[in-house]
Amino acid sequence: MSQPQRVGFMLVNNFTMISLAAAIGPLRMANQLSGQPLYEWVMLTETGAPVRASDRMLVTPDHSIDDCGPLDMVILCGGVGVVNARSRSLRVWLQLQARRGIKLGAICTGAYLLADAGVLAGYRCTLHWEYMASFKEAFPRLETSSALYCIDRDRLTCSGGTVPMDMMLHLIEMEHSRALSAAICDMFLCERIREGQEEQRIPLRHMVGTTQPKLEKVVALMEANLEEPITLDELAYYVGLSRRQVERLFQRHVKCSPSRYYLNLRLNRARQLLRQTSFSIIDIATACGFVSTPHFSKCYREHFGVPPRDDRWGRAAAPPARPVPLTPGMYMQLDSAKCEPTFASVPL
Repeated sequence: MSQPQRVGFMLVNNFTMISLAAAIGPLRMANQLSGQPLYEWVMLTETGAPVRASDRMLVTPDHSIDDCGPLDMVILCGGVGVVNARSRSLRVWLQLQARRGIKLGAICTGAYLLADAGVLAGYRCTLHWEYMASFKEAFPRLETSSALYCIDRDRLTCSGGTVPMDMMLHLIEMEHSRALSAAICDMFLCERIREGQEEQRIPLRHMVGTTQPKLEKVVALMEANLEEPITLDELAYYVGLSRRQVERLFQRHVKCSPSRYYLNLRLNRARQLLRQTSFSIIDIATACGFVSTPHFSKCYREHFGVPPRDDRWGRAAAPPARPVPLTPGMYMQLDSAKCEPTFASVPL
């Protein structure tokens, strides 16, 4: 039996507790369902002293970064005021881990600390949308994405909330099997594993501030009329602006035309329906305001890089395995060698 992968969760003051729990949960369940110690995890702080999460819970770590022993992966757990957690000793330690070839990851705002240490150069990364603007200002040379999470070779970064669960489930699938990842998802009553390339839903108010109520009204009208799109002239009329004024608002604050923004809303809605429902592609095209299926497919391919039919089942581009019907006296377990579901009978 191979040694478990040892993961160090590096906690800083005001880290986000829900994100930490969402990252650890799948590792624990992977061990439980596989019947093997696939993962081992330890809590770290820079000095070994306890730290408080943003919800004021006090966490006592297992080790400091100087006495934690060898690790296979380090996850930086950020949160509120992550900029205040920067330090020379943490920077040097992260650079050492990078030179050793250790996987480096971050959840919530933790990518700020990886970037500060210079270990994200040449990698695609993301973090919570609330810190996106300041992050891009501080590190303009980095390839920053607004995706939910990014797994780029030996770097893993993600936004906050429950998204770390999706990232870790994806990682478990990559390292073990899709069956194990899906079984963990079922145990957590999780409807689906979100794809990394899905965009964070960034409130328009955050992007443009509270000084553009007309723009917010236009976007609200768009979101309320996806099935039967309304024209730009009508949108302008409803908010008391001219067509030209609406176009200028979008170019200035959203950096795209109103029609492009509207189309992106409809396509993102189509992708949600495609992946979360069994609606036909024709019905989805109609529900998202496309006049024909070929036009919908063309727009979808141009936006997402794959046609709707291939994207239906996510990255596998194939329907999920047909579920095995359970009968009384049967229970599901995971084959410990292959991490795949098997079924066995037990006495009633």
